[in-house]
Amino acid sequence: MEAYQDPSLPISKRIDDLLSRLTPEEKAGFISYMNDGVPRLGIPSYSWWNEALHGVARSGCATVFPQAIAMAATFSPELVEKMGEVIALEGRARHHQAATHGDHGTYKGLTYWSPNVNIFRDPRWGRGQETYGECPYLTGLLGAAFVHGVQGYDPKHLKASACAKHFAAHSGPEDGRMGFDSKVSEKDLRETYLRAFKACVDAGVSSVMTAYNALNGTPCCINRHLLEDILRTEWDFRGAVVTDVGCSRGLVDNHKTVTNFSEGLEKELQSGVDVISDFHGQDRCKAAWAERQIAEETLDTMLRHQLDVKFRLGLFDANRMEPSSEVIECKEHRQLALECARRSVILLKNDKQVLPLDKRALKTVAVIGPTADNYETLIANYSGTPTRHVTILQGVLNEADEDCRIIYALGSELIKTVSESCAEEYDTISEAVSCAEQADVVILCVGLTHRIEGEGGNASNPQAAGDKADLELPAVQRHLIEAVRKVAKRLILVNVSGSAIHLPDADAILQVFYPGAEGGTAVADILFGNVNPSGKLPVTFYNSADDLPPFTDYAMEGRTYRFFNGSVQFPFGFGLSYTTFAASNLHIAPQLKAGEPLTVEVDWTNTGSRAGEDVVQIYVRAVSPSTRAPLKQLAAVKRVSLQPSETKHLVLTLDAETFQLYGDDGKPFYENGPWQIMVGNLSTELALTKL
Repeated sequence: MEAYQDPSLPISKRIDDLLSRLTPEEKAGFISYMNDGVPRLGIPSYSWWNEALHGVARSGCATVFPQAIAMAATFSPELVEKMGEVIALEGRARHHQAATHGDHGTYKGLTYWSPNVNIFRDPRWGRGQETYGECPYLTGLLGAAFVHGVQGYDPKHLKASACAKHFAAHSGPEDGRMGFDSKVSEKDLRETYLRAFKACVDAGVSSVMTAYNALNGTPCCINRHLLEDILRTEWDFRGAVVTDVGCSRGLVDNHKTVTNFSEGLEKELQSGVDVISDFHGQDRCKAAWAERQIAEETLDTMLRHQLDVKFRLGLFDANRMEPSSEVIECKEHRQLALECARRSVILLKNDKQVLPLDKRALKTVAVIGPTADNYETLIANYSGTPTRHVTILQGVLNEADEDCRIIYALGSELIKTVSESCAEEYDTISEAVSCAEQADVVILCVGLTHRIEGEGGNASNPQAAGDKADLELPAVQRHLIEAVRKVAKRLILVNVSGSAIHLPDADAILQVFYPGAEGGTAVADILFGNVNPSGKLPVTFYNSADDLPPFTDYAMEGRTYRFFNGSVQFPFGFGLSYTTFAASNLHIAPQLKAGEPLTVEVDWTNTGSRAGEDVVQIYVRAVSPSTRAPLKQLAAVKRVSLQPSETKHLVLTLDAETFQLYGDDGKPFYENGPWQIMVGNLSTELALTKL
């Protein structure tokens, strides 16, 4: 056994030994994300590109969890961490299964390009569904939980590798993203855009992905201030830096920073990049290495970062014990996905307690709308393929009483005004109206899919390249809603989307962020009262896009619950229940010293008649700040489950950094003077406050 193959040796010694055995040409074969194999050393090829945003993706069947924005709606780092554990387990099983059959290709490795911890600063961004919402604290909390779940806590070994992306200040527009320049002040950069990345680095994330855009004039993939000054030096990041796919070509074609691919690749390696992700990149990267005469010392630095991840993954260890493929989509994993979906559904309105439905009292229920029986509204983007899936329609059919008649109508397409060829516009509206007239209650399912809002270049949305032009539902769906509302006895609106929509009125409204393979069961459980809703909005639902600054403006002023001071349709943190809760006996430490955490205690009581879960939210604000400060900032969250009349005494800890503000130079400082501590279950109506 050679030293690099000996798992008993320190990783640094194993890396030194392997580097000493590789020729310069072989080292150049590791520049591309599709690493060459080294047959003479028994090293197979390896692809760094794999996806696992909400379950192992793009490699066949896997447990499909709710989309990231839906996981954020649970406000539960524990659930996100459990999802990460499933990803690592199923991913290792898939990797082993593929390798056994000689498949070392893309989507078969153990390096997952997730989580996306960009801040969802503007609801028009199509990829916001991939994030954990608009709050830096919540995003960092859940991002770190994902890292811990995927990677584990062993400092020497990784279950799998997580990758925090896209570094940094990346949140649209999708059209022109390859050459976009994000203009961001040092204050906003540190106060908002970098905080979740720092949380992931502190959690031990093993890789970081650069963004397509430039930051203040310098493309992120050659931005030494980001990659060396902040990431490596300031944060002491020891892992691998990968570029997003096509960044090298983007330097030439879009940013026009360099004249050819070879020059761009050299700049990337010299700026701190360790893995170049570019289509057909193997030959290009090796040709660029030869043309630019890139120093072997540069290659060694790159390889040390790469190999540290690979050795910790056990890729050079013989006779590793790997999980069986039987774990993939096992009953326990699908049950966890269902639990996540149930906790992600948000009740936004419930006039006259229309919900939950009493199925014993219902004779006829109409299920209408383009998202009612739509597979794509379940799985979102960057997903695996579920063997089983339950749409909302199927969930209602499964749950309804045998004597209850369920009638279904498409009502409209998602965007098109004609469903059948040669028909006239709105050809399915009359059927929907007829169904609504017959029903005791109408469940009207509207919304979007990841083909309408999503990553740049979506064919279904060519005019906005995956982003939204406004916050309204597509016109054909608004037409459907108006027609059905005129005849419906009781109207329950179920909106399925990955972002904030300005929602039409109804007797009851559910917001369902793409809920995963088990989503239809979760929605039916909420509708019929098997489960008490407990999801909370991880983003603000504004009245109109006109209330926001221009989409291309990266200044945080006037954005998100932290800096928006106008009226909104539904605030960040909002979500109703079928029961009621009350907070009492708020107690905080009598004195706070800078640099020390603060303990907050509060009693939480279920004052209603149903058992339920609530999300306790603690916010802080500087009362008389010496610089511009957030109007309020989430500082702690905790899920609590309570029986009717039950009270629990809760103890939460606020990190010392909670009481830092940022100067115009981006440097944090502890703000002297009074701070307000606010406790409640949404960001606008906070039950208890103390200075």
